[in-house]
Amino acid sequence: MKDLRLSITTDGSHTVFSEKFKAFYHSKHGAIQESNHIFIEAGLKYFFKEQKQVSIMEMGFGTGLNMLLTFLFSETISTQIRYETVEAYPIDNEILENINYTNVLNRNDLSSLFKSFHSSKWNEEVYVNPEFTYFKHFNKIEESHFNQLFDLVFFDAFAPEDQEELWTPDIFKHISQFLKPNSILVSYCAKGSFKRALIAAGFKVEKVPGPPGKREIIRATYKGIE
Repeated sequence: MKDLRLSITTDGSHTVFSEKFKAFYHSKHGAIQESNHIFIEAGLKYFFKEQKQVSIMEMGFGTGLNMLLTFLFSETISTQIRYETVEAYPIDNEILENINYTNVLNRNDLSSLFKSFHSSKWNEEVYVNPEFTYFKHFNKIEESHFNQLFDLVFFDAFAPEDQEELWTPDIFKHISQFLKPNSILVSYCAKGSFKRALIAAGFKVEKVPGPPGKREIIRATYKGIE
């Protein structure tokens, strides 16, 4: 994507602005702060209870920040994490070369690994270590199919006003085919239309406190359609 530019957020970490979608990839109040609060604290850590394995589906690979933060969490546990992510519009290398996440996190030792998240082949499983493997789907979510069921969904698409077609009941019904009972979905969005779409797809929705700059976010548990 040649329509992208880097921008610094309040916590010092980069986000990206897309001219195509007229939207930022993260909150201006802090990219790392936002992703850590929503997807790690309210999602992965909330779900995690010493399981032997956790399977994660991410909608919107984007800058790779969520996967990097998930890898950092995997270093603190002995559980094997399998991470599958879907992206239809990959970021180009010129942007990726300058993203500062490992520097802001004081983990420059992970700089090469983070770059490899992006340079590795699409549609192939990648083994990092016994605690972490990943698979990048170069596809649209509505056309994506998976060979496993997931415990956790990081729904990180552009906002409904930017990509309305990704926030419909049909999208969440499609995703639900690949979910275990009582799996968790987390997202930064808290719009009423999003809640209704989740409920129509068989999720029980709750509002939880959001990161700085956002009053609340959504965490939903998949219960199935009766």
